[in-house]
Amino acid sequence: MTTESKRPSHEVFHIEGEGKKAFWTKIGGAWSHDDGDGFTISLNCLPLNGRLVVRKPKKDDKQKDDAR
Repeated sequence: MTTESKRPSHEVFHIEGEGKKAFWTKIGGAWSHDDGDGFTISLNCLPLNGRLVVRKPKKDDKQKDDAR
C-alpha cells in the first residue's frame, strides 16, 4: 500500500440528486495500492445520504495544483 504523503491518484465526491441537477462536492482523496487491487481513502466528511464517486483528477485541476 502506498503512503498518503503522495498526491492522491483519485478524488472522492459526494453526489446528491440525479442527472443534470446533481450536486457534486469534493470530500476527499484516494491513493491506489501498489498492487492495483484497491485504494486507501481519506474523507474530510462522511455524508449521511447520496452516493460517493471516485474519479481520476481532470488534467486542468492537476495543472491548477501544480501552479500553487
